[in-house]
Amino acid sequence: MYLAYDGSAIDGPAYLKIVGLAHRAPGWVDSLVTNWSAYGLGVFALLMLVAWWQARRAGTPAVITALAVPLVTVLAFGVDSLLKLAVHEDRPCDQLHVATLEACPAPGDWSFPSNHAALASAAAFALLLVSRRLGLIAMAAAGLMAASRVWVGVHYPHDVLVGFLVGALVALLTTWAVRRKQGAIAARLKDSPLRPLLAAA
Repeated sequence: MYLAYDGSAIDGPAYLKIVGLAHRAPGWVDSLVTNWSAYGLGVFALLMLVAWWQARRAGTPAVITALAVPLVTVLAFGVDSLLKLAVHEDRPCDQLHVATLEACPAPGDWSFPSNHAALASAAAFALLLVSRRLGLIAMAAAGLMAASRVWVGVHYPHDVLVGFLVGALVALLTTWAVRRKQGAIAARLKDSPLRPLLAAA
């Protein structure tokens, strides 16, 4: 049995105002936000695919960085999940007993930091180092993903803010490291089963 942390003292009132606004919003707005919150991460997967396809025209080293984006995103998820296990913050919908657009996760599915925000942020910042245009699109999508998690009621604002920062930090550090070594990595992989992915268009 874990002792759960109550995060409502940090920004509980702000959370309640946002959830209240969601309840007063038109139904179509809530449907859009709820669907984005649930399925929007698929957009980042699509952007990763486009980034890889475009990087093939720039040559093998650039492809290495593009192929690293999914791995960077998974790494950010892992770091974020470890923080969840360390903090044990109850979900706000469970702690404050409010009705939310999305079903409140079961006890033990900790709230801090937000995995969705970390995944979206990591993908966005990593993509920004591959393609400025795709990265900016992903940054906007990541901001919307983070905000949607509060709107649907499953996270406090500080959960998504820290999750966003975790994703950004992991992405910037790891993608920068990959870019420094992308030539050497490409040389090692040129005779590997991944060679078809590295081939220039």
